[in-house]
Amino acid sequence: MKKNIFFVFGLALLLSGCAGEFNKVFKSQDYDYRYEYAKQCFAEGKYNQTVSLLQDMVTMLKGGDYAQESLYMLAMAQYMSRDYESASQTFKKYGTSYPKGIYAEKAAYYVGESLFESAPEPRLDQTPTIGAINAYQQFLDAFPDSELRPEATRKLYELQDKLIMKEYLSAKLYYNLGGYFGNINANNESNYSSCIITAQNALKTYPFTKLREDFSLLIMKSKFQLAENSSDERRLERYRDAEDECYGFINEFPDSENKSTAERYIAKCKKITKD
Repeated sequence: MKKNIFFVFGLALLLSGCAGEFNKVFKSQDYDYRYEYAKQCFAEGKYNQTVSLLQDMVTMLKGGDYAQESLYMLAMAQYMSRDYESASQTFKKYGTSYPKGIYAEKAAYYVGESLFESAPEPRLDQTPTIGAINAYQQFLDAFPDSELRPEATRKLYELQDKLIMKEYLSAKLYYNLGGYFGNINANNESNYSSCIITAQNALKTYPFTKLREDFSLLIMKSKFQLAENSSDERRLERYRDAEDECYGFINEFPDSENKSTAERYIAKCKKITKD
């Protein structure tokens, strides 16, 4: 028991001493000393302390020997402490201030990395995702021969997949809402039409997506539902459109597990259009 008490007391003294040393450095007007201490903190993984020291100093160090290194180190410390929003802004600031600087390539890459880390799940607003895609693309354009190119490209595609998934979830939601109320009404028809438009636009934007069949299936099913519940004046037109969509689905995905659904729809469409 006594050993534990002495250990806790000793640890408290050690932490107090460390905090006292940091406060002493933080208040010092010797910027060379403060900067070297900030570098030491960064090397030891004390990123929050590094940020605290450098935030006040980067402006003062601008134009001096430590200007580039201090700004880049601040950005990296923010990134390592998971303050991704601040990190992205500081990396951008480095790129603007030193477009041909010694850390320009990595700064450009880490703008994308910072935004990548803050990109939300597909159901949420994808503004950070779009920002990360743009940042990676700018990096690839500016540094086409970079060793970081493969990783940036991989993550760019991963982010695009997230945007595609959001479009798919939106289209699927429209489809599910379309049949929610049972009998067709203006809202149902609007939802099926919105599903078709959302899925078609996604396929135009991302023609080689892995979800191509899923989007195509939603389009086919929505067109059939529109025909099934259509008014008399548009009934034949919509059944013919649905039938064409079914044939197009089978031609593009002949081995699809949903082929039988398409064939069932075709049989129903033929029966209506021939009567």
